[in-house]
Order: sequence, then C-alpha cells, then structure tokens
Amino acid sequence: MAFLHSVPSVRRFGLSLLRLAAGVVVLWFLVRRVGAAPFEDGLRSVTWQAVGAAVTLTALTTVCSAWRWRVVAQALGVDIGLPGAAGAYYRSLFLNSVLPGGVLGDVHRAVTHGRRAGDVARGVRAVAWERLCGQVIQAVVTAVVLLTLPSPVRPALPYVLAGLAGVAGCAALVVGVAARRGRSRPARAARTIAADLRRGLLVPGVWPQVTLASLLVVAGHTATFVIAARVAGCTAPLGELVALLMVVQTAVVIPLSIGGWGLREGAAAWAFAAAGLGVVSGVTAATLYAVIMLAAVTPGAGLLLGDAIRRRRRRGPGHSGASSGPDPAPRAMEAVGGLPGGSDPPAYSHPATPG
Repeated sequence: MAFLHSVPSVRRFGLSLLRLAAGVVVLWFLVRRVGAAPFEDGLRSVTWQAVGAAVTLTALTTVCSAWRWRVVAQALGVDIGLPGAAGAYYRSLFLNSVLPGGVLGDVHRAVTHGRRAGDVARGVRAVAWERLCGQVIQAVVTAVVLLTLPSPVRPALPYVLAGLAGVAGCAALVVGVAARRGRSRPARAARTIAADLRRGLLVPGVWPQVTLASLLVVAGHTATFVIAARVAGCTAPLGELVALLMVVQTAVVIPLSIGGWGLREGAAAWAFAAAGLGVVSGVTAATLYAVIMLAAVTPGAGLLLGDAIRRRRRRGPGHSGASSGPDPAPRAMEAVGGLPGGSDPPAYSHPATPG
C-alpha cells in the first residue's frame, strides 16, 4: 500500500527530471555546435540601460499579469487584491527563473493564494486558467504576426495552426464525452472545466479584460526581447525581428527547461538561423535577454526573503516549525486537472464586472 501512495510522487519526480534533462540536452547541443562564446558574449553585452528598460517593462507586464490573475480569480470566487496579486506574481516569476521546469513559481503562487482564500483547489485552478489564457492569446498573436509580417518561418504556420486546431478539437471532444460519464473522476473534472468556462471565464465582464491584459503582457515581453536583440548587435528589420522573437517566446512556454534556459536558446538559434542571421546571433540575444530578465524579477527574491523573515519572527525561538495542518499539495495536483477536491463543481459567485 505504501508503494501505491508513493506513485504520484514518483511520477512528479519523473516529470521534473524530464524537464531538467530536456534543458540540459538543448544547452549541451548548442555548446557542442557553437561553443561557449555566444553565451559569454551575451553576458558581456549586458548594459545598465538594457537592465533599466527590462526592469521598467517587467514592472508593467507584472501588473498586467496580476490584473489578469485577479480577474480570473474573482470569476472563480477566490478574490485577491491587485497589490497582493502583483507581489505574488513577482515571487512566482523569480522562482520560475531559478528553478527547473519554469512552473514551480506558479505552483507556489497558486497554493499560497488557495490557502489564504480557504480553497486550495479553486486557487490552483485560477492560476492554471490564468496561465493557460495568457499562453493561448500569445499563440494567437504569434499566428497573426506571422501572417502579417515577413518571416522565414511563415511556411510552417499552416501546419502549426492545423496542429493547434486538432488539439483543441480533441480536447473539446474528450471533455464533452467525459462530462456525460456519471460520477467518475474524468466526469467530475470535465464538469468542473465546463463550469469554469461557462460561469467564469466566458462571462462578458471577464474575457475582454483577460484578453486586454494578455495583449499588454505579450507586447511588454516582446519589447524587452527586441531591446536585448538590438543590444546584442542584431540589425534585422524590426518587423522580421518581432516575428522571430514571437516564435521564440511561444516555444518558451513549454515547461522543459532549467529556469527558462534551454528551449529559449534553442528556439532562438533555430529562428535566427532560419532568417539568415546566424545561430550565434540567436544564442547571444537569448542569453542577454535571460540575464536582464533575471535582474528584472529580483524584487521577487526580496519579497520571498521578507516572507521568510516574518515567518521566523512569528514562530519565535524554540518553535518546531512543523505544519499544523495537512499538506495542500495533493489537492493542488488534483486541482490542476480540474478536480475540485473530489466534489462536484461548486456554485460561482462573482461581480458582474470583476477587476
């Protein structure tokens, strides 16, 4: 029986190991192909002006991301204030930048908010939906950019769109079929997903705000990447450069990296090489972007340090530090799959115009 209980932990460890291995393999391949010089050039290219621009743009995009999260959380009935959401988002961005996989910061943000709101499962679903909405809108914007701006990767766009449409269609079919299969776990998950969409995300007062916030976030991240590419010496026309960087950013959302390192540099190397700009140029620009973005999210490290100091002061000397309640992680993992803690979808209560 103990072995059966350990299966989910083994599975999560396997996924984490896969993410780490994928990032290592991509970086190893790049070093074998172009050497360490492009990475060193990216580090040497860092300027205070680039860091200042990244800090400013990241502050704006973080507020927009926090706004998007707040709107989604309100729609699902687990409200959070905008200042608190912005602080939590900074914490998650820093953790995503320094931990393997690029998603552990979001797990921390989701579980922490869920515990404070009294519903870990719904708190995790709010973060999962918020991230998914942002990624879907980014993919749509990328497709539009590739259709309207000249790009050497445009010929692959029809196949990408067909693949996305196929995945979306299959997902909708699976959810629809599962929702009609009684009280099984897949059926409960499917009903929860449908309820989240129908009573929350697709409400007229919700999705326009989520869309606008996501567009602003995409614009801010793209502008930061353009600055990094220019500082790194890339002289490609702005339209072509934006198209290439949009493709790179879309690849980065795949959680197979080491704190973001790996797929970003690999995608940049491929995209820049396809545009005739050279693999070295792509790796250098991606490295510079990674460094200035790490500097831009360091406020999250300060907030995490402040949290640790406050917890230590509250505990006082001689406190064992043991948790007084059950670990919410198992419920969080279920919530990612849309399960509301083993119950049917709860009723929703949200304002007509959240945010």
